[in-house]
Amino acid sequence: MIDFRYHLVSLIAVFLAVALGIVIGTTQLNGPVLTNLQSQVTALQEDKRLLEDETRQLQTQLDQVGDFEEAVGPALVAGTLIDRSVLLVVGSEEVPAEVVEGVTALIGSAGATVTGTVRLPEGYGDPAKESSVRSYLTGPGLPPGVTPAETDDTSELLADVLADVLMVPGADAEDPGVVPEPAATASVLAGLEELEVLSRDTSSVSPADFAVLLTAGTASGDDAGDRTAAVVQLATALDARGSGAVIAGDLASVEDGGLVGAVRADRPVSDGLSTIDNVRTPAGQISTVLALVAESTGVSGQYGIGESTQPVPAPVS
Repeated sequence: MIDFRYHLVSLIAVFLAVALGIVIGTTQLNGPVLTNLQSQVTALQEDKRLLEDETRQLQTQLDQVGDFEEAVGPALVAGTLIDRSVLLVVGSEEVPAEVVEGVTALIGSAGATVTGTVRLPEGYGDPAKESSVRSYLTGPGLPPGVTPAETDDTSELLADVLADVLMVPGADAEDPGVVPEPAATASVLAGLEELEVLSRDTSSVSPADFAVLLTAGTASGDDAGDRTAAVVQLATALDARGSGAVIAGDLASVEDGGLVGAVRADRPVSDGLSTIDNVRTPAGQISTVLALVAESTGVSGQYGIGESTQPVPAPVS
């Protein structure tokens, strides 16, 4: 009869054999495996260095292209908007200051005047502000001559009043060329500034023939859709009242929740509004000005580098 000690010795022998096999196998394989891993790491490091070099080269090329575009931009737009005026609306805190400055400079090179810069904070289109905004726009605080539209949509009402005081009526308007009273414009902007619906980046803001709405990124939060829709309504109203409007943003603004994307996804709106999706680049800023020129002839389009975009039409000499 086999006793317990026999089983114990057998189990110990088995474990010793397994352990010895692992040690021998590891010893035999350790050298080749380690060498192979080191070779892979070396190859990956080399690939990384090559990609970094390629990235630097491509960035250098892009910088050179950007420098060239920046240099020729004033010449490309020169004289295309002689004696016209443009209002700038900054619709996002993510719009870089250099973009505002670049577009402003090119508008000047085109022969036009920037009549002022208005900024839209997150409070623009916020449903929580609807009651106070509607009370102001339908109350006795509006200056004489400013008649709000008859609508239950507060965002539409706000867009209509702003278009009324910020745009010089275009050729298709009921009173083409009639400039709104400066006092009325200042009064409405001051009232809305008190409600934190907008702010003024410039000391004065005057009515203009065209509007450029600068944007970046996407809206966030529970009311993001409502706020984006309100800004679209504003751009549409500015375009309809004046001689044209352009929404200029970055590639991120084409995505869901972005202003450019919202316009391009709405065919009736995009048929009347021009959009730019690369305004952070000199080429995009040039396109923004040329899009205004196209708007003055009744042509709207979707321009930039995103999907389904097209070249900006060359100005007709």
